[in-house]
Amino acid sequence: MSPGADKPLAVVLLSGGMDSAVAATMTARTHRLACLHAAYGQRTANRERVSFGALAHHLKAEEKRVVDLSHLGALGGSSLTDPGRPVADAGTDPQAVPGTYVPFRNAHLLAVAVSWAEVLGASQVVIGAVEEDSSGYPDCTEAFYSAFQEAVHQGTRPGTDITLVMPVIGMSKAEIVRQGQALGTPMHLTWSCYREEAIACGRCDSCALRLGGFAAAGLDDPLRYAPDARVPRSPGRDRRSPGRDRQVAALTAFLDRVRRS
Repeated sequence: MSPGADKPLAVVLLSGGMDSAVAATMTARTHRLACLHAAYGQRTANRERVSFGALAHHLKAEEKRVVDLSHLGALGGSSLTDPGRPVADAGTDPQAVPGTYVPFRNAHLLAVAVSWAEVLGASQVVIGAVEEDSSGYPDCTEAFYSAFQEAVHQGTRPGTDITLVMPVIGMSKAEIVRQGQALGTPMHLTWSCYREEAIACGRCDSCALRLGGFAAAGLDDPLRYAPDARVPRSPGRDRRSPGRDRQVAALTAFLDRVRRS
């Protein structure tokens, strides 16, 4: 029997971002992982796919799958998927729900994850949604996940017992960064930028939340940012190691090859 074979299996939605990476690392302590990634027409799909593969490998995922949800991008309604709609700088989007919101996206992600969990016999579906310190998307709330849990109970085969787990939903970004640091989450393998795939813009809402979290945690973000990024200072900490810089450079080079192929 392989190490950890007696652990239950969890399907983890792994976008390649910081929150899902920390949620996956937390889950890996008690479960075997089946990592699921969705391509839904997002601007940074190639970069997120690279991060997903690197993270799944690092976490020794037992199963890995990428699903095509490009119909979400085709439907439009979001600056993440519509090239004709610019991604606003952080703090400049006047809408209560930001223009980067992809309508009902997480319901689609969860539906696929629950289907796969039922096929695999997994006991959990894990998603790195954050409510407390986030962009304010309506499908990132505890109320939404409670309602979806009831749908899972009603809509799966009798005897199926799949629990939705949101390990970081009540955490601030700083708490997520600290949790990742404590558990050894490879933050240098993650990607959060909504706009760019080579060097993070440092100005979109996702970059701002990430950078603010690292600054509040007193740690340096290992990613590379554009020269005009709004990077808060993290005083009194060591800079990232040359080894990690080389890994980030290798990921960027791999992405360039993917984009040219």
